Amino acid sequence: MDRAEFFSSQAGRTIIAPRQTRARFSIGDVVRHRLFGFRGVVFDIDPVFANSEEWYQSIPEEMRPSRDQPFYHLLAENDDSSYVAYVSQGNLVGDAAGGPVDHPNVSQLFGPFKDGRYKMRRALMH
Repeated sequence: MDRAEFFSSQAGRTIIAPRQTRARFSIGDVVRHRLFGFRGVVFDIDPVFANSEEWYQSIPEEMRPSRDQPFYHLLAENDDSSYVAYVSQGNLVGDAAGGPVDHPNVSQLFGPFKDGRYKMRRALMH
């Protein structure tokens, strides 16, 4: 399989990933964690796990997701707070019907919630 490399500042190392992966969700999609129920909007996607080893090992072994799947950066919310989450594709389901996400940073990255998703602000697109 053809591989690519990229440096992850979050992991502090070079990540080797398949040159092509299939992300189920896109930037601007609203998703829900299938186990914990929190919601979020996708603002970045890693083709494979690209966080620190400490972060990965902190997940209980019986719940630890495979590294070889897309991981999503989310502006997330639950009933108590707003935060940034890093979640494997296997732990997410779509949640566009749930309406907009009430995270204080959504308006910095995205325009209005429309047709079940957000569109990234033009100035941030490349």
